[in-house]
Amino acid sequence: MVRSLRLSLRFLLPLALAMLALAYVAVPLVDSLTLRWFMRDLDTRAGVIGRALEEPVLDAVEGQAWTRLDAQLERVAGDERLLALAVCSPDGQMLRKTRLTPPELNCRSAQQLREGESQMLPLPRGPVHLATLALKRDGVNAGTLLLVHDMSFIERRSQDTRRYVIVLFAVLGMLLALIAMLVAHMSWRGWVAGVRAMLKGEGVIRPFSHPRPELQPLVGDLRSLLRDMERERRSADAGVAVNWTPEALRRLLHDQLRGDEILLVSNREPYIHVKAAGGIEVQRPASGLVTAVEPVMRACSGTWIAHGSGSADRDVVDSRGRLRVPPGEQSYTLRRIWLTKAEERGYYYGFANEGLWPLCHIAHVRPVFRDEDWRQYRRVNERFADAVAQEAKTDDPVVLIQDYHFALLPRMVRERLPRATIITFWHIPWPNPESFGICPWRAEILEGLLGSTILGFHTRYHGHNFLEAVDRFLEARIEYDDSTVSFGGRLTRVESFPISIAWPEGTTGRPVEECRASVVARFGLPENHLVGLGVDRLDYTKGIVERLLAVERLFELYPQWIGRFTFIQIAAPSRSSLEEYQRFEAQVRAAAARINARFGEAGYEPVRLLIEHHSSVSVNEHYRAADVCVVTSLHDGMNLVAKEYIAAREDDRGVLILSQFAGAARELHEALIVNPYHIEEVAEALNRALGMPAEEQRERMVSLRRLVREFNVYRWAGRMLLEAARVRQRERISARIGESQGVSRDAIVLK
Repeated sequence: MVRSLRLSLRFLLPLALAMLALAYVAVPLVDSLTLRWFMRDLDTRAGVIGRALEEPVLDAVEGQAWTRLDAQLERVAGDERLLALAVCSPDGQMLRKTRLTPPELNCRSAQQLREGESQMLPLPRGPVHLATLALKRDGVNAGTLLLVHDMSFIERRSQDTRRYVIVLFAVLGMLLALIAMLVAHMSWRGWVAGVRAMLKGEGVIRPFSHPRPELQPLVGDLRSLLRDMERERRSADAGVAVNWTPEALRRLLHDQLRGDEILLVSNREPYIHVKAAGGIEVQRPASGLVTAVEPVMRACSGTWIAHGSGSADRDVVDSRGRLRVPPGEQSYTLRRIWLTKAEERGYYYGFANEGLWPLCHIAHVRPVFRDEDWRQYRRVNERFADAVAQEAKTDDPVVLIQDYHFALLPRMVRERLPRATIITFWHIPWPNPESFGICPWRAEILEGLLGSTILGFHTRYHGHNFLEAVDRFLEARIEYDDSTVSFGGRLTRVESFPISIAWPEGTTGRPVEECRASVVARFGLPENHLVGLGVDRLDYTKGIVERLLAVERLFELYPQWIGRFTFIQIAAPSRSSLEEYQRFEAQVRAAAARINARFGEAGYEPVRLLIEHHSSVSVNEHYRAADVCVVTSLHDGMNLVAKEYIAAREDDRGVLILSQFAGAARELHEALIVNPYHIEEVAEALNRALGMPAEEQRERMVSLRRLVREFNVYRWAGRMLLEAARVRQRERISARIGESQGVSRDAIVLK
């Protein structure tokens, strides 16, 4: 009780000081306003009286009728506010005045006022208001009429006003003080005690003898706010202080997620088993997604659910389609889903890659949408949702859903596992609402993605495009400042998580000199030959044709590089059953053949086109041998080739040419950023890179390597999992409140 009163005084003292300061400022202001108002009032009165007396005074002055004029002036001066009247001649002599005219008043001082002006004169008897009126007949000046008002009544009324203002502030201060004391007593004696008890997990304590259910939402909101602030502070501290490694990611899972179950879903599997002449071989697919996510699963363990596409995939799994991977390490479980040819054709080649892929990439390829493809896409998403529910050992796992193949999956998983924490990462760009509106099933796709707890994009720009699409096509509550969407009774947070690679620990292979010597010898090039490199899937979004045109333009503008520079393009075959990809491959082959025909000679081909799959070891060898790596994506979510090249350059040499339309360009500022549509600009960048001094290469590469090392794939995954841990902690606390109050969990989470 004593403490409560003491704390109440802490409210009262600042409040009292504030009220005194306010009164100190307000009273002079009120006086000033009152004076101006009355001055305007007296000006108006003087004008009215002057105009009424003008004709009689002129007649009296011209006729020398002084007796009648004196009587008239005295009669008018009997007004309680009008103190005196006087008439002055044109030469400044006072002709007539009433008996109460102040002796200090003379006509010469009055003549200094312009017509229509007035002034306040401080006289010994008190201030007076002096106004003048020029007496004219037919434009001839006959004198001046002086009107003097007593201003003592203004002072009396100002005193009354001051008293009223002081009384008003005193009463207002008393009321505010009482309210402050009441709030302080209620807070410290009741509400705070209840909040503290619930924050400690002791349940809801009623602060008064009678139940007060109306206070519980306030207590719950306050507790949730405090939890959020604490979690965000820890997350921010972790993001700054943690050296993100596989071990750091494992510690995060243990400390923040308490070893919670992790399930990952993607279309592409991390390991493919194929039948070969010597038996079954294991391959790593040429996929940026697999390159990024597989190290995370090694650190997290858990289960990876993916489409089994290898010719020997069925031969190595158990009866439920499972096996432990990686081979020889067995860090996590791979669960394979089998698709029919019709399902694969409609879901993967059809809707995903003929529809969504060109829709989301600004690469000038028309998206194709078919009803049958949509039905297969929905059916396959349902099958993966069933697999997630089957693999889940708990009712609240963390589910990581990868990419555009599973736009419907988050909502389907939510229906099967309502308590799951679903993180969906969209690896490709998200188009603006006008482009997205082309899709006939746009609402279904948005609703499916909003089944996610957290929805991630590479850049804020893509996340903002998604929010605008939701705003355009769904009835949902969007908080742009918080980047959240409330839809269907659930809250989805939309965040940017720029993906990266697993920074290699120690050496990344053979020394750079050996790698260079191996590549140069393989292609029959001189030792001092300069090598350029492109590494991509054979996809029209990667800007491969534009890249070859830039090489051709380089030879046209700078012929000194002919015979001294070779460009190697590694192009992994992709979606070759699609007609658009077949046409694109033909264009790439034709461009390479034309350049070689124009600028090649015996024993020298300026372009080496390798349309075949390469192992990660082979690709890394080429990275370490290349003087220049060219990434000219026409539109790309991130592009990990750029970061892989940087990681491979332990010698701090080499130059990266990077498209401004790749998400990586927002991070890798030390690269040579180009517009891939501007062929001459890319050619100039190639010329600059080939002639760049070793010291400049080193400065740029050291900066790039430092950034990629710090912002690696473990940090990408860690940030998402930290956000998931924060959400899960909040939901668990909210569930406990709901159980104690009979309120649904989802209703509390959304408050």
